[in-house]
Amino acid sequence: SGGSSRTVSFSPRPWSSSNQRFVLSSPRTPVDGVASELNRYPVLQQPPSMKRIHRLVNLRGGASDDSDSEYDDEFDDESEDEDFGSLDDEEYSLEAGDEEFAGETMVSSVLNQWSKTPPFTKCYLLASMLAGTVGQSKNGFPDFLMLDYTKAIKEGQVWRFVTSFLNLGPLSISWFLTAHFVWTYMGTLERMHHDRPYDFWIMILVGCASMVIGYPIFKVSPKFLGHNLSTFLVYIWSRSHEGFDVSVFELFTIKAEMLPWFFLGQTFLLEGEFPLMDLLGIAFGHIYNHCKTVGMLRAPAFIVNWYEKGEPGSFAYKIKEAYKKMAADFQVQ
Repeated sequence: SGGSSRTVSFSPRPWSSSNQRFVLSSPRTPVDGVASELNRYPVLQQPPSMKRIHRLVNLRGGASDDSDSEYDDEFDDESEDEDFGSLDDEEYSLEAGDEEFAGETMVSSVLNQWSKTPPFTKCYLLASMLAGTVGQSKNGFPDFLMLDYTKAIKEGQVWRFVTSFLNLGPLSISWFLTAHFVWTYMGTLERMHHDRPYDFWIMILVGCASMVIGYPIFKVSPKFLGHNLSTFLVYIWSRSHEGFDVSVFELFTIKAEMLPWFFLGQTFLLEGEFPLMDLLGIAFGHIYNHCKTVGMLRAPAFIVNWYEKGEPGSFAYKIKEAYKKMAADFQVQ
């Protein structure tokens, strides 16, 4: 259902979803005329810094409001003096804007965006970084957190079913690129479910359970489940943004629904082997998307009630308040 009326351009930003995947994009502010899309996908709104740049560029480029487009045919000297005076004020305000913008470093911008990261995505990335730091001394992911079916089932080490998804690879530049990838797409999906976060939790649970159960059937190593989960998330993201354009290295664009398949082809070309894990991530994502669309997947009533009826001061209430803070980002300015 991805028609041209739902097309919004995306700008490139490097990230990675596997050890050798250094691609390409994340949402850019939509152009004029897509207010209806902002209602549906409000995560694409302009951050304050982009609004300020847009305003400055418009002023310097000669843009003006419709109310300024009509002028009198004759001006007296007094009105001209007033115009020049207002121009001086404008130049001063622009210079002040430049100084303010210059003070925003890349680090402060990243920290600002991190502070707005949804709670589940933030906890996931922090836990992954902590696990990677612990395993750094052994040049790998901690063995006691890896998925070992024998130890998990026979020895009761059930935490392995969860902690294995924290493995995004060794704590290196590759890890940070992959983490940025997860930050972008997991965070976007979580923000889209800010009013019903339990649906997002069920989505993550279904994705993880599918891989834990499915990989032994296909005899696939569960070593890098964090990477595989990211493929699952990208597929769901792509189906949620059908018809949108994604820029690839600023060389060409593809439709959002083709993004997972682009990754699959890229893995095949770079690694020289059949990308079975990526394909399974797409398959599990498709199964989830279908079941969700036809109404087969719903959050259990006890989870919904726990979240919706949380008393002030309770853990559920604090989570609800955290999601409420994101509501302002889903309003068209």
